[in-house]
Amino acid sequence: MTARIPWLCIAALVAVAVDARGQQNIRPGYWESESRVLAPIASSKTDLRCITPKDVARFMSCYINHHYQCVCPEQSIGDGKISFKGECVDHKGQRVGIEGGGAFTATTLHMTARASFRILGLPIEADASTDAHRLGDVCPPGSTGGPPADAAPATYR
Repeated sequence: MTARIPWLCIAALVAVAVDARGQQNIRPGYWESESRVLAPIASSKTDLRCITPKDVARFMSCYINHHYQCVCPEQSIGDGKISFKGECVDHKGQRVGIEGGGAFTATTLHMTARASFRILGLPIEADASTDAHRLGDVCPPGSTGGPPADAAPATYR
């Protein structure tokens, strides 16, 4: 359970950026993120991911991963800052409270998040952080979220 919890906000925030018109937007492309669980058990993971134009709405919403459905009635993105607070539920009905925030530019992101949940009736809090940066316009074939391995690279500007 705790292995999935830190990813609560990572996907939602990996590519949040501000476009030239000042609107909130995901800048499609190839991204690298380092995600760390700070508590209760320390761990880290580095991911490479293709963020496509169709991912914009999902990554700008309160999204954990495909295991959870989330609602964040408190969510704000603007002026290089993001914050959110809400609840997510997995397919087994496990509820997870989530709260977090951070700062971003068009090509970078730093975020921290706290998840609250119960295991065997015991309250648990998990702290996580993510640092991400955009690697470029081209998503290699076979990359997570990118084109199939036997296809041409995808380019997003």
